[in-house]
Amino acid sequence: MKLCKTEEAVGQILCHDITQIIPGVVKDAVFRKGHVIKEEDIPVLLSVGKEHIYVWENDDTMLHENEAAEVLYEICRGEAMHGSEVKEGKIELIADCDGVLKIDREKLLAVNSLGQMMIAARHGDFPVKAGEKIAGTRIIPLVIEKEKMERAKQVTEGGPIFSILPYVQKKIGLVTTGSEVYKRRIQDKFSPVIKEKLAEYGMEVAMHEICSDDHEQITAVIRAMLDAGMDMVICTGGMSVDPDDRTPLAIKNTGAEIVTYGAPVLPGAMFLLAYYEGERPVVGLPGCVMYAKRTIFDLVLPRLLAGEKIKAEEFYALGEGGLCLSCPVCTFPNCGFGKGGY
Repeated sequence: MKLCKTEEAVGQILCHDITQIIPGVVKDAVFRKGHVIKEEDIPVLLSVGKEHIYVWENDDTMLHENEAAEVLYEICRGEAMHGSEVKEGKIELIADCDGVLKIDREKLLAVNSLGQMMIAARHGDFPVKAGEKIAGTRIIPLVIEKEKMERAKQVTEGGPIFSILPYVQKKIGLVTTGSEVYKRRIQDKFSPVIKEKLAEYGMEVAMHEICSDDHEQITAVIRAMLDAGMDMVICTGGMSVDPDDRTPLAIKNTGAEIVTYGAPVLPGAMFLLAYYEGERPVVGLPGCVMYAKRTIFDLVLPRLLAGEKIKAEEFYALGEGGLCLSCPVCTFPNCGFGKGGY
């Protein structure tokens, strides 16, 4: 690549897109990379402020921005996503299916630390829908050393930076607890909320039982659902430290392994997650899920429906970003709730 005066560029090959910006009308390339500059192009180039331009000269040690962008795309792209057309050294990744976005954060940091290239992504561990943008990549200079792009490949060996875990249809059991509901003293208002949240991901409740606060009864119902082949059991209510709230004990007595009872998230501090036989989630939901717009359940549910096994340390890390501000107009997931550092 070499710099030359625009008036002297006739016959030269343009090595980058030339963008024309007319506010409110257009922002697009008036000439594309590879265009052979003609005499009639000179006034147009001057009109967009290009008194000097870069034209191509062979250099085996360098890559053009668009060629380098293709390298970035390949190290980013997992299954169920595609790239946009390369333009001015930029490629965007677009989801091909609904699911949970996973990011190899170490690789993402490693590439962005190399300099002269960048990858900007939406938050990982959150839902994406088919057609939505996942990430944008760009090469900063017009040309970049081939050696630097080889280093980008090396630091991302072993798999792509981005992947999408698609949702898996699950048979879900719902256990509503509380003697006041069991004895019909009050109406069950918890179950409709859970069914509505499941419907957001195309899921339905396959079995539903209402139990009193008798922990032995709750345990028996959970076990019956698991024996009937439920892939996940959700228990609502009875999660506080009150003497009558026995759901945590009931879940423990099923033999399920408790991952966490309590999480640094508000609303949702009394949340419980366990796994039965190492793979089927048993969830205990605190009462806030019934009345708060968004809670820890919204952070965890999509990951469980995608078949992901969540570790205890991932709950500990939710403290930063774990406070929902209960905004008058909820914009979740386009807000800071559940989006901590790493």
